[in-house]
Amino acid sequence: MDAVLQFADDHFFTPHVYPSTWEESCWKRQALSLYCITTIGGYLMYFSGAWTCYAFFFDKAYLTHKKILKDQVKKELTTACTSLPIMSLLTIPFFLAEVRGFSRLYDNFFDYSLAYTAFSLFCFLMWNDCLIYWIHRGLHHPLLYGPLHKEHHRWLVPTPFASHAFHPLDGFAQSLPYHLFVFVMPIHKWVYLVSFALVNYWTVSIHDGNYQVPAFLKPFVNGSAHHTDHHLYFNYNYGQYFTLWDRLGGSFRNPSPWEGKGPMDDILKARKGELKKDK
Repeated sequence: MDAVLQFADDHFFTPHVYPSTWEESCWKRQALSLYCITTIGGYLMYFSGAWTCYAFFFDKAYLTHKKILKDQVKKELTTACTSLPIMSLLTIPFFLAEVRGFSRLYDNFFDYSLAYTAFSLFCFLMWNDCLIYWIHRGLHHPLLYGPLHKEHHRWLVPTPFASHAFHPLDGFAQSLPYHLFVFVMPIHKWVYLVSFALVNYWTVSIHDGNYQVPAFLKPFVNGSAHHTDHHLYFNYNYGQYFTLWDRLGGSFRNPSPWEGKGPMDDILKARKGELKKDK
């Protein structure tokens, strides 16, 4: 985040916001600036991703499903918009530690080989996939599910706007592996930053009800079809990117949409029943 913070300082905070007596190196100023950047950036990623998926990929017929709540999109938006500032606040200690040089992020691509850069990205994905699986599964424990994770499961048939509609502690817990990784293993700061942004869009995509995945990836990628069943049946398909940990942990379920038993199949069957009645 140091590059983003420096850009914001150069073009906005220093010339237009803070008094000249408040130095850019002051940790309090950095924390406040990072909070503003993280909150605004979170809203931008959420709305750009969710609106794009909703407009171009989400089939509006899902809104007629019997398990869709009244005014569900509005409720998802309200939950996400109230949670994001709190989730941002919880991440500031990690971003501040990065900016002040305590992480293992590095600036120069040539500090490590291209092969290492690719390897670090692979490790980033696998680290997150493993830890988020166990955190997510832990959030389904009865002691945690009710107070924290149940909010996200209000959306039995989610829309893209459900992607960030969490209890703030739930959302933060599932983002924690991303923030911890940079203190464990060296990774280029731009590789990390871009990956972190793309993760947000991936989170939107697994809530968009679009089940199209290349056939050769279906056994491995935990996509929208898998996550649809997680919302419907709760104790399956906890994974973030891949099916690996669900298979190892005994929580894998072959997606019902691929078996003709998903929410859209329910809608189509209901429509056929209505047509028969009309006849």
